[in-house]
Amino acid sequence: MANSGNSKNLNAIMTANSAYAETFKKGDLPSPPARNFAVLTCMDARMDPAKFAGLNEGDAHVIRNAGGRASDDAIRSLIISHKFLGTTEWFVIQHTGCGMATVSDQQIAELLEEDLETAVHNGECWENPQREQSDNKKAGSDLGRSMHWHTIADLHQSVLDDVHLIANHPLVPSHIVVKGLIYDVATGQLTLLSD
Repeated sequence: MANSGNSKNLNAIMTANSAYAETFKKGDLPSPPARNFAVLTCMDARMDPAKFAGLNEGDAHVIRNAGGRASDDAIRSLIISHKFLGTTEWFVIQHTGCGMATVSDQQIAELLEEDLETAVHNGECWENPQREQSDNKKAGSDLGRSMHWHTIADLHQSVLDDVHLIANHPLVPSHIVVKGLIYDVATGQLTLLSD
């Protein structure tokens, strides 16, 4: 069971939300995104889709996961975005310096099998730090071997593969526009990839 103790981040979030809610005047925004598009992108904290894509509340759907990959769940969300909320353009945006390009599915599984705590990058690869055994430390698990982690071997090819996978999915209508882009975390620049 996850730790449910006090959190300084939760307190900061609740304080910020209280200030936000005091002047909130967007309760009448419709559910469908005003600009009729969705973005599939990475969860990397250095990326702010609202800023790099010029979005306001209500403009677009933003689906985020590790790597900005076309996982089953991401595709499910895109299909729902179109079927029930009318989006007609989807943008797959992955980025330079992505952590998912620094590890393989097999390495993730091995790290999790050894230890469930946070790994560290030693400059060459990810490793589990040596920790003292304690009574409250949860043992590793081999369940990571049965998951597809969607790691990235080649950024450019990964974007193109995901665009192709989405555009050719049997539940995606052929008129949906699916484009791939790469966000440069050093410059903030988006580059459109050609098919």
